[in-house]
Amino acid sequence: MIVRKSFKLSLISILILALSVFAFPLHANAGTTLTVFAAASMTESMNMIAEAYKKSAPDVKLVYNFDSSGTLKTQIEQGAECDIFISAGQKQMNQIDIKADPKVNTKKLDLVLEGTRFNIVSNKVVMVVPKGHNPKGISDFRDAVTEKVFIIALGNSDVPVGQYSEEIYKNLGLWDKLKSMNKISYASNVKEVLSQVAAGAVDCGIVYSTDAATSKGVDVVAEAPKGSHKPITYPAAILKKAKNPEAAAAFVDFLKGPESSKIFNKIGFAVPAK
Repeated sequence: MIVRKSFKLSLISILILALSVFAFPLHANAGTTLTVFAAASMTESMNMIAEAYKKSAPDVKLVYNFDSSGTLKTQIEQGAECDIFISAGQKQMNQIDIKADPKVNTKKLDLVLEGTRFNIVSNKVVMVVPKGHNPKGISDFRDAVTEKVFIIALGNSDVPVGQYSEEIYKNLGLWDKLKSMNKISYASNVKEVLSQVAAGAVDCGIVYSTDAATSKGVDVVAEAPKGSHKPITYPAAILKKAKNPEAAAAFVDFLKGPESSKIFNKIGFAVPAK
């Protein structure tokens, strides 16, 4: 008898559970998650935008992955789940865009959703030193090859800020000399460059102006010489494999809107004309 009662109770429990599942299906599936891969230099601005977006779309959860654009591109190429990609350099976006120059997109990757790519912000490159500590008076990009600088932090060659740094020194005719002096401390992304400078582990480093503006540990001593590098524009796009392209499109519209533009400007980015 005890066994039979337990069996009946279990059947009743199962029936109640089943009814509850079918009675409230919308609550179980409510909400949308968007995964956004964004360049490390956008950390502060995108976090602020996430807070603002909660008011417009409270049921949308934004999941960010911040890193160097090269690392993010590789993760996307290898199948990482991503709805929207924001790169700090055109090269990394071009490498997964079938409409880009085939000399850049050598693998003929077709991962960008057609018609969704746009330039979201632009930036500048600056030289920074540890906050309140510049005993040798570093004040120019050219100082890197003088006795004023014992060690300088630069991004790796697969990182946009590292690519811009190399381009600047090549245009100044100093890249080969700088490399031969063995005074470069390479970093995996712009935040790591910033950290090395802020910690006083290096004499100076090259970062984006927005990163310098949001750091309390560095002082800006110079801006890259005019014409020494290509314009720094950040492309953004929805990816073909986005799980919810409609929600992704809605968030992209918000990124293009006045509220996001205000946040980008506050951080120090420039917003390209529509």
